[in-house]
This record gives sequence, C-alpha cells and structure tokens, in this order.
Amino acid sequence: QVQLVESGGGLVQPGGSLRLSCVVPGSAFSSYTMGWFRQTPVKEREFVASISWSGDRLYYTDSVKGRFSISRDNAKNTLILQMNSLKDEDTGVYYCAASSTSFTWYGAARNRNLYGSWGQGTQVTVSS
Repeated sequence: QVQLVESGGGLVQPGGSLRLSCVVPGSAFSSYTMGWFRQTPVKEREFVASISWSGDRLYYTDSVKGRFSISRDNAKNTLILQMNSLKDEDTGVYYCAASSTSFTWYGAARNRNLYGSWGQGTQVTVSS
C-alpha cells in the first residue's frame, strides 16, 4: 500500500469548477494506475475516472465525460482531477486510489476492488 493525500475540495455553485489533487509521496507513483472515486451517504462508492501509469489510457464514467479531466504529473507524484460545469449530482466525497494493475478495459478500471490503496477523501459540494 501507498499513502495518498487528497486536497482541493470545497463548496462551489452549479456550473463552477474545482481542481482536486492527490499527492503520493515516494518514488512508486509512476508505476501505479490511478483513479478517482466518489461516494455519497445514499450511494456506494462509484468510479469517476482513471489514468494509466504513462497517462495514455484514460477512462471516465459517462456522467462526467466532457466535463472532468484526469491527468498526472509523475515528476511531482501528483494526480489531478479538473472538474468543470459542476452539477448538484457531483456532490460527494472524492477519493483517489492506486492500483498496481494496468487496466485495458473500462470494466476493470471501474472496479474499486482492484485498487489497493486509498486516500482519506475530500468533500465536494455543489450547491447554490
């Protein structure tokens, strides 16, 4: 397991933007597939997006396509989720996660059981 530390959550109005960061201390970051998940009190933790270790394979859940963008900077051990055009239903606790598996299809990338390390979560609230 590796340590993951998220930041960047907060309160934003519908249509606004937020940028979440996840820092992974240590030199192993570049070898992990990274993902973002979110959870609300009434829904189980759901997949948002993932990125391969090299950054060339991206997966998104349908509800965020065209609005969210996942990226990584391996030199800075940092994972980013840029969230634009936010909606009320994007509200939740966002978690970054790390997997030692390289996913080659969406069904695997969205499976939270394949991620072995998780951050503590950061709250995102979209409300007017």
